[in-house]
Amino acid sequence: MIVVSHLSKAYGEIQALEDVSFTIQRGEIVGLLGPNGAGKTTLMKILTGYLQPDEGTAIIADRDVLTRRHEVQALIGYLPENAPLYHELSVQGYLKLMADLRGIPPAEQTARISEAVYATGLETHLTRRIGELSKGYRQRVGLAQAILHRPQLLILDEPTVGLDPTQIIEIRNLIRQLARHSTILLSTHILPEVEQVCDRVIILMNGRVRADARLAELAATSSAVLVLQETTHGVEKALRGLDGIGEVRAERSADGFPAYRVFARQADGRDLTWSIYRLAQAQGWPVRELRRETRTLEAVFNELAGAPGLP
Repeated sequence: MIVVSHLSKAYGEIQALEDVSFTIQRGEIVGLLGPNGAGKTTLMKILTGYLQPDEGTAIIADRDVLTRRHEVQALIGYLPENAPLYHELSVQGYLKLMADLRGIPPAEQTARISEAVYATGLETHLTRRIGELSKGYRQRVGLAQAILHRPQLLILDEPTVGLDPTQIIEIRNLIRQLARHSTILLSTHILPEVEQVCDRVIILMNGRVRADARLAELAATSSAVLVLQETTHGVEKALRGLDGIGEVRAERSADGFPAYRVFARQADGRDLTWSIYRLAQAQGWPVRELRRETRTLEAVFNELAGAPGLP
């Protein structure tokens, strides 16, 4: 759906994007993550055709954004952080205006507006002025206009910023529903947002792609935890004898059982649990728990932010 190749963009001496490349397949929900100033907004402006890069290309649905900008824009639904709403209009009046601007034929407008209204839960607010709505419902109106023309690609910039916890959950559920029909690129600096909604994450820092992987891949580590039902002699020595093991730490689990944290010699993402399981089975250890350790997206983000050589 999206193919970005070697995009670069500078504002004077400030390098907003530097050699950015990635691919997004149809139907994916991808989080675009990064701190303020990472280049997320610049990237989205390029993808939506509002800004030209200094170098590189962006292809959306087999169309070059630079040379076929209007065609690409017709395929995109975009919700910026501050949705461009007309507060004096009713919800229905605003969506009718957007349908006209989108060039939706009059004969199809009623069906399209109804579809967007029911998808975003606005059916009981059609006659209310947008300025009278809560922030959560104004965000729903912004989403409704973004999906009015049934876009192939939906770009959302901080869709839950400023919302209360209940509204955040509602918008997250709505995004998952919208993914049935659209590819979604979700830009945010809120880490739990990505973990709750996205399949994959692209992390930008200082204009560069620092990570591009599925969440499960980012969370995986090269360490494992073995918890036994009772104290057993010779466990540490036997674990250290396994191929590729670098360190074994004897600990206690949260509920007081003997536990061993096992680290691979090289942090290459290998899964140690299968070799540990076979060893435990051969030795007859009373295994209570065996799991691969995972790390949170916050841990990954902080690791990247503090990585040596990060400009």
